[in-house]
Amino acid sequence: MAEYKLTLEKREITGKKLKDLRAKGMIPSVVYGGKEPVLLASEYVATEKVLLGAGYHSPIDLDMAGKKQMAIVKDIHVDPVSRKIINIEFQAISAREVVEATTPVVVINFEESEASKIYHFAMTQSIEELDVKAKPADLPKELTVDAAEMKEVDDKLIISDIKLPAGVELADKELDPEQVVASLYDPAAEAEKREAEAVVTEVAEETAEGAETPAEEKSEENSEQ
Repeated sequence: MAEYKLTLEKREITGKKLKDLRAKGMIPSVVYGGKEPVLLASEYVATEKVLLGAGYHSPIDLDMAGKKQMAIVKDIHVDPVSRKIINIEFQAISAREVVEATTPVVVINFEESEASKIYHFAMTQSIEELDVKAKPADLPKELTVDAAEMKEVDDKLIISDIKLPAGVELADKELDPEQVVASLYDPAAEAEKREAEAVVTEVAEETAEGAETPAEEKSEENSEQ
């Protein structure tokens, strides 16, 4: 049984008429994975709450007008102007089958590291999520990588530093285990570098403005005559 549950109703409305459905506070959706796609709709607020928790990685128990089906979110369509959800695509899954899901990568304990507490380095994260494979019950809400031992500015966290939970594996077998997940930088050094670059640019601009070739001077004199 999944942690998240959502009740939906079947719908016949399609196309341009979906605008009226949305105006009533409903989100149209479709469930793939059966013999035929199933057209559904659910209440906006309740659906948004479930999606915020489940994301693209946690299974959801769907009650489709009385029919039970476990699923994960395949895609969420959002209005580019209002940013409101306008359609959802679910993928039906079985509790026994291995499925693929996109899972957030979270760096933990950076505040406890020497890099942060002593040297006041900052961290930049280059990988925010990874695709994993597992049975629905084993799908993690997030993948964590521990930054507690980071010290030097050249220290990095790489994919192989991520401790995968039991029953979970990365979906991409060709993913480089040395690929950088997060790295450090020195904000003070970066600020000094930007300041030095600004000075060099300013000097170059002043030099360019003050420089005038003899030919240019002569041309100006002739134009004045």
